Amino acid sequence: MTNHARTEKLCSNDEDARFDVANRLFFRLYQASNLMHKTGSRAVSEYGTTTQQWAVLGALSRPKTVEKGMTVKEMVNFLGVSRQNLTAVLNRLERSGLVERTRIVEDGRIRRIRLTKKGADTWAKMLVNIRSYYEAALADFTTEESLQLYRLLDRLRSALSRL
Repeated sequence: MTNHARTEKLCSNDEDARFDVANRLFFRLYQASNLMHKTGSRAVSEYGTTTQQWAVLGALSRPKTVEKGMTVKEMVNFLGVSRQNLTAVLNRLERSGLVERTRIVEDGRIRRIRLTKKGADTWAKMLVNIRSYYEAALADFTTEESLQLYRLLDRLRSALSRL
């Protein structure tokens, strides 16, 4: 069956079509996520980091956070991960000397996470591979298409967060 014939068949029953498109879309997102993890891990493996650690280091290297760092709660919200998963990643990064956790003076229960000098240096080196990875992954997209995809995925993320 050609793509055109499949599209016509999809349009024959709107409710079934919407489900079929949603099913295909979520499966593609699942596949893309798995491939992103697999290929992303290869992109940063020479630094002894995982894609999860890449995400944490990236969050901490943003201009808004590099100076003051982030609390665990802020990072959980920003990355959309569980506190338990984040704690395990932070423990590995701290053991590697890439991040440090310090207690906030006003409230000793809260800790701020910051890049160490080694973490900032490692991040700067990783950026070469990350840039190449992004360029290769998005080579078939124009800048405008990449921005459109970002906006669409952001809307999907927002809808999912409301569930």
